Amino acid sequence: MQLTFSEENYLKAIFKLKEKEVKKITTNAIASSVNSTPASVTDMIQRLHEKKLLNYAPYQGVSLTLQGKKSAISVIRKHRLWELFLVTKLGFNWDQVHEIAEQLEHIQSEELVKKLNIYLGKPKWDPHGDPIPDENGNFHTQKTIPLTEASIKFSYKFSGVSDHSSDFLKYLDKNGFSIDKKIVVKQHTTYDGSMSVLVGSSTSVKHISAIIAKNILVTQQSKKSVQ
Repeated sequence: MQLTFSEENYLKAIFKLKEKEVKKITTNAIASSVNSTPASVTDMIQRLHEKKLLNYAPYQGVSLTLQGKKSAISVIRKHRLWELFLVTKLGFNWDQVHEIAEQLEHIQSEELVKKLNIYLGKPKWDPHGDPIPDENGNFHTQKTIPLTEASIKFSYKFSGVSDHSSDFLKYLDKNGFSIDKKIVVKQHTTYDGSMSVLVGSSTSVKHISAIIAKNILVTQQSKKSVQ
């Protein structure tokens, strides 16, 4: 089924709202996500419902049908593959690629996506640590926690971000944070939630705010404390 760019964007937005465990996906929630008006969203919901991509009942919210979910995951897969290609093969910074991938994700050629996936080595994660669904729509998983929940003096791996904004990613770049680097929490200040951490092989302690730490996702590397 051939979908318009706008239809694909709506399906992707609804899928991501479901990922965030939004209990009731309403017209207003979708409008906020796609930066549109409730009236425009209502029209699109009706169109997607007629194409059997959405389940919809008045005042009960919407949900994706099996085909709608499949279409949404396909768009997400292409987006994340293109982001990885732009960063690893064309030298873009990770804060630059989202808008470009928003355009490339609508390319319809399945053969191109298949070859892109093979060319990139069938990757599991995009440059921001988000899982890239495989050709069957399956997402890889890893147990991550916000850095705010990390224990002092234990070794963690920087595995992803909750905030994908350009300003936040630029901040991380400027301060030496990048995916897969080791992070060790040296101090956690109870008063304001700020933290002192070591990043990578650096011996220079960095001081970060609670909001920064909350948006850094990590996985534990060692079950033993480090000095």
